[in-house]
Amino acid sequence: MTTFNEKCYTLLKKVPKGRVTTYKEISNALETKAYQAVGNAMRCNPYVSEMQNISDHAQKSSISDTPKVPCHRVVKSDGNIGGFKGKTKGKEISEKINILKKEGIQIKNNKIVNFDKILYKFK
Repeated sequence: MTTFNEKCYTLLKKVPKGRVTTYKEISNALETKAYQAVGNAMRCNPYVSEMQNISDHAQKSSISDTPKVPCHRVVKSDGNIGGFKGKTKGKEISEKINILKKEGIQIKNNKIVNFDKILYKFK
């Protein structure tokens, strides 16, 4: 695992349930413009495997077992859902949407409702 990825994961752990951040916000906090590298770090998140299968998380009514590094809380800068597990459509995106909804985030047409209000910015 790279130092860059670890820095991304350390930041992402700060994003609470019910909030989202963006690839750009993480990049800005790391003082870089490597947005795609942040996306790659999310895709390679080794901490998701601690849950056995993130699909199980999307199915459960409880959200107490959120991954240690909640990559599902990273969305695009325009509020669109973005990718998940290396995919940009299909069942993976449905899983991401289900997890976010269970955390209290409203989504309409694959876009975060009230995006500006729930966007987590790093200080």
